[in-house]
Amino acid sequence: MSFYSNRRLFLQRSALSTAFFMTPGLFAEELSLTPSQTEGPFYPDKLPLDTDNDLLILNDSITPAVGEVTHLTGRILTTNGSPVRNAVVEIWQCDNNGAYIHSGSGNKDKADGNFQGFGRFLTNSKGEYYFRTIKPVSYPGRTPHIHFAINRGQKRLLTTQCYINGHEQNARDGVLRGTQADLRKLLMADFKPLPETKTGELTANFDVVLGLTPENA
Repeated sequence: MSFYSNRRLFLQRSALSTAFFMTPGLFAEELSLTPSQTEGPFYPDKLPLDTDNDLLILNDSITPAVGEVTHLTGRILTTNGSPVRNAVVEIWQCDNNGAYIHSGSGNKDKADGNFQGFGRFLTNSKGEYYFRTIKPVSYPGRTPHIHFAINRGQKRLLTTQCYINGHEQNARDGVLRGTQADLRKLLMADFKPLPETKTGELTANFDVVLGLTPENA
């Protein structure tokens, strides 16, 4: 199955869950805000030439990055479930060897030159985003995670991180432990096998809830 076929498949499968969030009056209570997290030291100090939403292929290369291919989807929402349209979702993460695309990254001598390491996606009218990337891996001192930044225009709306639900290193991660215990579940995503795949690809869904009013969404 091609990258673009997979993308269509995910957007189709997300339609039902999106309809759930878009039903007026469905929520008896407001959604919980996604906790903020540190940007960390490795936001790219020099952006790659390619900043699209497919982190596995650089420019016109035909050699993909190493790692467990993951289709990362989600929605950017307000606390009442309204979609946040035209928000720029940025993600960045280390490669399968634990190296970031940053001049100060440790282990950069072993960096995967085929991994983009950073990507952007503009949310659609339903607040949806989509990335093709790798399942995050750990590096010294940190549990596996993917950094997220949500922007609109020149304004950063939220900086946070997404973690693998149930990963054994989560309990020892200092950054994650800095978030109130009962809110950590809001930073978790399940990385599951993609149905019908024969290549071991994964899916993960991570919704982000912002403190915006529906008028500003």
